[in-house]
Amino acid sequence: MRRIDEQYLKCPWYGSRQMTRYLKRQRCCVGRKRSRRLRRLMAIVAIYPGPQTSRRHPKHPVFPCLLRNVSVPHANQVWCTDVTYLPMSHGFIYLLAIVGWHTRHVLSWRLWTTQDTSFCLEAREEAVEKHGAPGLFNTDQGSQFTSSP
Repeated sequence: MRRIDEQYLKCPWYGSRQMTRYLKRQRCCVGRKRSRRLRRLMAIVAIYPGPQTSRRHPKHPVFPCLLRNVSVPHANQVWCTDVTYLPMSHGFIYLLAIVGWHTRHVLSWRLWTTQDTSFCLEAREEAVEKHGAPGLFNTDQGSQFTSSP
């Protein structure tokens, strides 16, 4: 466990395979399952890039930012949304949240297994039903927001 910890500090991107190879080069008789179990016991997780949730499709239009130097003095004037991912044991699950800028409250949210437009539209429709339509709706330029429904 000491060697795993030392190597993790040097190379935090090592997963269980690379860590096992490193330990075998250090003449430790450790298999991948034991290496994985010890890393889990020590709460060591490899650092690696996750999915690209804000990747823009090259053929979709680029919309201008309308929020530069805009004050938001009352609720329901501006909403914002974004998609993030949550790592699971077998892949990722995607979380979309719609937030009011003035109140900073979550107005609607959805969990989904794929990044498509339908779960974004469902969350938006629910937020509009509950709170009425906003003056501005701000998103990043991700393909799930710029594509056709």
